[in-house]
Amino acid sequence: MQIHKNHLNNIGMYLSKEVKESIFEKHGKGKNDTGSSEGQIALFTHRINHLTEHLKQNRKDFNTERSLVMMVGKRRSLLDYLKKKDILRYRAIIKELGIRK
Repeated sequence: MQIHKNHLNNIGMYLSKEVKESIFEKHGKGKNDTGSSEGQIALFTHRINHLTEHLKQNRKDFNTERSLVMMVGKRRSLLDYLKKKDILRYRAIIKELGIRK
């Protein structure tokens, strides 16, 4: 496995193919099930947590802040859809990911 380097801070990519597959395998129906609501919500949560940590050190990075707000909105839309369709799946994913509502 080759680790890609980020040219800005010289660390490996935070969201590699293996990380995505493990997220979808854990929260979806399988590692290739990228369309399920639970898998998408889990992926958004992972990305939101990463951007939140980035913004703690870079307070004036307003582009990242805007991206974070848009991502939270997309996750909220998916959660609202899941809540409307199947309340038990909604409650399970909220509890599993530790999202407060």
